[in-house]
Amino acid sequence: MTIIELLQINLLSPMVLAFALGIIATLVRSDLKLPDELYTTLSIYLLLAIGLKGGVALAETSLAVFWAPALATLLLGLIIPVFAYSVARKIGKMTIADAAALAAHYGSVSAVTFAASQTFLDTIGIRYEGFMPALVAILEVPAIVIALFIAQVAGGPQGGDWREALRELITSKSILLLVGGMIIGWLTGPRGGKEVAPLFVDLFKGALTFFLLELGMVAARRFRDLPSAGLFLLGFGIIIPILNGLLGVWFGSLAGLSMGGSTILGVLAASASYIAAPAAVRIALPQANPGFYLTASLGITFPFNLAIGLPLYYTLALWIVGGQ
Repeated sequence: MTIIELLQINLLSPMVLAFALGIIATLVRSDLKLPDELYTTLSIYLLLAIGLKGGVALAETSLAVFWAPALATLLLGLIIPVFAYSVARKIGKMTIADAAALAAHYGSVSAVTFAASQTFLDTIGIRYEGFMPALVAILEVPAIVIALFIAQVAGGPQGGDWREALRELITSKSILLLVGGMIIGWLTGPRGGKEVAPLFVDLFKGALTFFLLELGMVAARRFRDLPSAGLFLLGFGIIIPILNGLLGVWFGSLAGLSMGGSTILGVLAASASYIAAPAAVRIALPQANPGFYLTASLGITFPFNLAIGLPLYYTLALWIVGGQ
């Protein structure tokens, strides 16, 4: 398939169209709104489903197969926040707190973007390793810790409660649900996976569509901050994910992942957190401007990755992995 055909398939998927509908609803000031309880339930469902499926696959995966992708993912979690911080400080001339906040968001991962990448690959018939959700959990925490550590070293105490930030991060629902779901899936194995498949597999895409409808409305509300964010943040929110995605695909190929697996690792590297990272940053770096890190991660990078990034990172995997 050409990149144009891949873009068409992606843009016309129910998930992306639901996201677009959410944006339109907000821009025309519609009264459309999902109940807060439903939004919370859907986020819990998606995170637990991702963890469960990853745990079941991990139960059937040997350490000899898993260790290299796990190490590659951990290295990405160390490299990306340092790179993002350097760009924000040296090119964007941002404060230490704002640069570290951006680094924390872009070094971590978006579980929803990950789920969308799986759906995209399923649609075009590309297979990938079943243990990929385990890599989501590996990438979620280290990058945030590294970014906060950079802020501490570069600028001294930033006025936040670091112990409380780390506790908030480790006990956050995204970490607990992903890791807990993986442990449950790993302990119960394929038998347990079959028992809950009607809920956590068959209904997954429908729940993801609902969730993206709400995220479209949330992202559209961040658009009002774009003028004040400036051109640097717009470029940062697009160029940094592309570079990170290229690095992730390359690391995936070096770790022996398939073309589909390398694509997903590229997506993980390119995505930006908007669940775990904001909570930790809000506590550890209270002086960081949410108008920067939330606008960049949710208002710029998430829509870009959802609409254009997924087929782009797959195309990069075709060049890098398919050419080997």
